[in-house]
Amino acid sequence: MSEEIVFDCLHAEIVNYCLDSSKDQHDLATLEYIGFTTGYRLIERLTRDVQRFKDELETMKFICTDFWTLIYKKQVDNLRTNNHGMYVVHDNAFRFLTRISPGIKQLEQAPKFVAFTCGLVRGALSNLGINSTVTAEVQTIPACRFHIEVNRN
Repeated sequence: MSEEIVFDCLHAEIVNYCLDSSKDQHDLATLEYIGFTTGYRLIERLTRDVQRFKDELETMKFICTDFWTLIYKKQVDNLRTNNHGMYVVHDNAFRFLTRISPGIKQLEQAPKFVAFTCGLVRGALSNLGINSTVTAEVQTIPACRFHIEVNRN
């Protein structure tokens, strides 16, 4: 329980640091990059003893179950795909949004609380050999949708 509080406080401070208007060149891209490097390293440890994934869908299922559980102590609520490289991950009670009261002003501030996770997922997928673009959509707090588009080059 105490490590969850530390993680929440650390995330809040990273958000504050990166979005402090008195610093130059700190923005949502910095938050996403911090998440990317963290996800890249975490997935390496998490998959150390796991057999290789047979396909992209199996990899995405692993991200939505084991990886998400490691970070957020719960699985995602829903994973949808169009079977053409587009995945939508639904989290109806996203951890970094649960302590924010619902409202228009708070909804405008929501992207800064999900940027780290977009990077986290993109970094994990990158280390697993899947080049992707991850964006988040928050329509009502605390629910969040992460759109993962696999870049096929």
